[in-house]
Amino acid sequence: MKIAGFTIIRNALKYDYPVVEAIMSVLPLCDAFYVGLGKSEDDTLALISAISSEKIVIIDTIWDDTMREGGKVLSIETNKVFDVIPKEFDWCFYIQSDETIHEEDFARIKSAMERYKNDPEVDGLLFEYKHFYGHYKYIGIGRRWYKHEIRVVKNNKTIRSYKDAQGFRTLNNEKLRVKKTGAFIYHYGWVKPPKAQQAKQNDFHKMWHDDQWLDKNIAKTEAFDYSNIDLLELYPGTHPTVMQERIDKTAWDFDYDKSKVKTNFKYQLLFWIEKVCGWRIGENRNYRL
Repeated sequence: MKIAGFTIIRNALKYDYPVVEAIMSVLPLCDAFYVGLGKSEDDTLALISAISSEKIVIIDTIWDDTMREGGKVLSIETNKVFDVIPKEFDWCFYIQSDETIHEEDFARIKSAMERYKNDPEVDGLLFEYKHFYGHYKYIGIGRRWYKHEIRVVKNNKTIRSYKDAQGFRTLNNEKLRVKKTGAFIYHYGWVKPPKAQQAKQNDFHKMWHDDQWLDKNIAKTEAFDYSNIDLLELYPGTHPTVMQERIDKTAWDFDYDKSKVKTNFKYQLLFWIEKVCGWRIGENRNYRL
């Protein structure tokens, strides 16, 4: 069984993406790792090139910044890299540049890969999510956070990165048939120094909206306001080892004040049902179990 990892990235230093940690977290499971490296305004190339592994393959790309609808440029860039992966690989492990996996889940992931490698009814593997917010000590538990997504797919080029690259579908827009891994993706997209987070907001939303929308909806401030959030809780578990050095260097703080959270009755009811029964009413599932 051969496994290829892949991701896309640009301006990793400018916007403080933990892309090296993302790659290093998946690398032990991979025989090769393909990085779609968009033309950057910083030293992202040097950052990726400094990873000490012969498994790394860099694919130079240029993002179409005129494409400002639905985050579609992200799926286009993801497909560019996926299409380069040779046929010799059985599975392709997609990790976004603000995600990692925990070494405690290696065995679960590899077991699922081995079990379903030759099963024609399985297109991909599903992961649960831990979404961190504001600081590494808080985890999102509200309904705004997606609970599952596909991160491992068969090396079948009729599979395509979907919409803003959150998940995958077929060329015919059919949902992939997946099996659960029981493993987690640790998502850190909302954990950055407040200035880096605000800078990311200004740039990131350009892939979805025009300048008029940005002027109206993006705050004119240097530091991101993390207080505008619904439900968080203190995270009692451990982080992937690859994240520890970054966590130790945390130079800002964020304290969650639950008393300031405003949710309506419907939200509270749906959240209570999910917490008690494990059923998220109205969940958008971008896959078929």
